[in-house]
Amino acid sequence: MKLEPRIQIICGNRRLGEYVSEFRRAAKSFHLQPIARPAGARQSNAGVSVFLLDQSGLDGQRERGLKNAAVRLAKTAPVVVVAAPERQSELTALLTSGVADFVVRTGKFVPVAVGLVERRIRLARMGTRDSSGGVNGGCSADFGEILRHEVNNPLTGILGNAEMLLAKRDYLPASAIERLETIAHLAVRLRETVRRLSSALELRLAG
Repeated sequence: MKLEPRIQIICGNRRLGEYVSEFRRAAKSFHLQPIARPAGARQSNAGVSVFLLDQSGLDGQRERGLKNAAVRLAKTAPVVVVAAPERQSELTALLTSGVADFVVRTGKFVPVAVGLVERRIRLARMGTRDSSGGVNGGCSADFGEILRHEVNNPLTGILGNAEMLLAKRDYLPASAIERLETIAHLAVRLRETVRRLSSALELRLAG
């Protein structure tokens, strides 16, 4: 019997329900384990497929709490971190190594975070699949995952940092603001292109 992927959601109480509802809307077979504080994760992280670490679950902890929690969890399984854009620089080593993803905590970020968790699970399944029993078009499927993961992650960082600088536009010259707005616009445009290409590839493989 195939075991359901186990997802541990570490998040403040006010946001936990939104994540759980979004996972249920995804209509996938997941075993969800919501936890309001990282202290609870230390007690029960064996067998976790992916961690979803929301910054709100670290309220009241010291400044480096987000990095410390992400590094510790990444020793067990991949981590999808949801935090304010200025916190991304703390996680550069984890993001570069590929064991973590970063989602900017603005706008409709919950579906984005849940989508990244699902992709992590799909990547893990492809990595453990017998090469002699792979589905038709497996190389294309791998390429689609690489495209989403390796392009979207840097794009999120570019967009988040551009938005962070634009938030201080009162201190920037007009020429710098114009360039930053161009960077943000192009990052959004490229992210949308990646989404369309990935969706088209999935439809092609499904057919």
